[in-house]
Amino acid sequence: MTSRVRQIRSRRSTALRCAAPMITLALAATGCGASVTPGRTGDSPPSPTTADAPPAAASTPAPTRAATCTDRYFSGMTTAQRVGQLFMGGISAAHPDQAQLRTLRDNHVGAIMLTGRSTAGTTATRKTVDGFRGQADQVGGRRVGLLVATDQEGGQVQVLNGPGFSAIPNGVTQGSWSTATLRSQAAGWAKQLKAAGVDLNLAPIADVVPAALGTRNMPIGSFQREYGHTPEAVTSHSGAFAAGFAQSGVLTTLKHFPGLGQVIGNTDTTANVVDSVTTAGSSSLEPFRAGIRAGSPFVMVSSATYTKIDPKHLAAFSPTVIGQLLRGRLGFKGVVISDDIGNAVAVRSFSPAQRAVNFIAAGGNMILTVRPSTVPAMTQAIAARMRQDASFRAKVDDSVRRMLAAKQSAGLLDCH
Repeated sequence: MTSRVRQIRSRRSTALRCAAPMITLALAATGCGASVTPGRTGDSPPSPTTADAPPAAASTPAPTRAATCTDRYFSGMTTAQRVGQLFMGGISAAHPDQAQLRTLRDNHVGAIMLTGRSTAGTTATRKTVDGFRGQADQVGGRRVGLLVATDQEGGQVQVLNGPGFSAIPNGVTQGSWSTATLRSQAAGWAKQLKAAGVDLNLAPIADVVPAALGTRNMPIGSFQREYGHTPEAVTSHSGAFAAGFAQSGVLTTLKHFPGLGQVIGNTDTTANVVDSVTTAGSSSLEPFRAGIRAGSPFVMVSSATYTKIDPKHLAAFSPTVIGQLLRGRLGFKGVVISDDIGNAVAVRSFSPAQRAVNFIAAGGNMILTVRPSTVPAMTQAIAARMRQDASFRAKVDDSVRRMLAAKQSAGLLDCH
């Protein structure tokens, strides 16, 4: 009888291990798991809770299929391939530049952002994207799928248009809808992106613009990108937008942490953008907190300075903002992506090399640059710092594992 009991227990244990990833996927797809990332299978390692905590890459991967898959990819990568996974390079959706594409390919860049404006429609966009995917790296005979993203918020921020794409209204209009309507509409918009070959939307907006500031807030309010003027309105509608996209299997990005609602200048076009209001305990962080609890896979960090959180660093370069607040206090376990640090005026006082190293050192994971010409200097600087600094190298490895986990959840890795 003892031997028989052991056999039964062994079979039950095996069944539970095999079922766990599928259960997690089911919860993510239905929005039932408050702490489950949409589409994720729970294979990413735990996050550090402060900037100085040991990197998650040092921990032993959980014995799940996803961990085994991502670990196999990671182990087979060269240093150059690992560094390349940390980058998202901008490419014109309407007129892709072949020289820029070669730069991204030569530097093993693992993600592309479709930029500008295109009226080509879903079918033509899909052909373009499929062409990009053909240049993705291979590891051990398996392709490391290219993550393709775009900006499809609505209103004046909608890159992809034309046959098959809806004209998405701005955030203020979306905020006037019921959350059920917004979720349903967002699920449809996500299906359109999926048909065009896009894996990730750099949306929704989680910034709270006070009504008193309104259109004087240049990055958000002047374009009517916000869902409302209170934390409650932005929380409910950014959540509905993200849930609709998760329902259709497209990843989303909460932005721009810890919020651009209280600033005047736009970091894309203005230097020294400062928020002197937001604190680590501000109610304006609630949309981010709720989105993280709901399982947001990506959070974008702004390039403004928050004097009541860390007056010495831009948020994108701040261990306090990323390590202590976003990772520690809010418990975010996904991918931290920068706002554009390739062309933005806010970061021009730093060389491209400094921008890349500062962001990774602060705890960031994915560097967004809309200027592919900055990528070689950035990758070289990261590789050089890795050779000199073991703790920095561990942060890079942690970031690569997070990116591979996101790609696995998007179906971009061959895990069979």
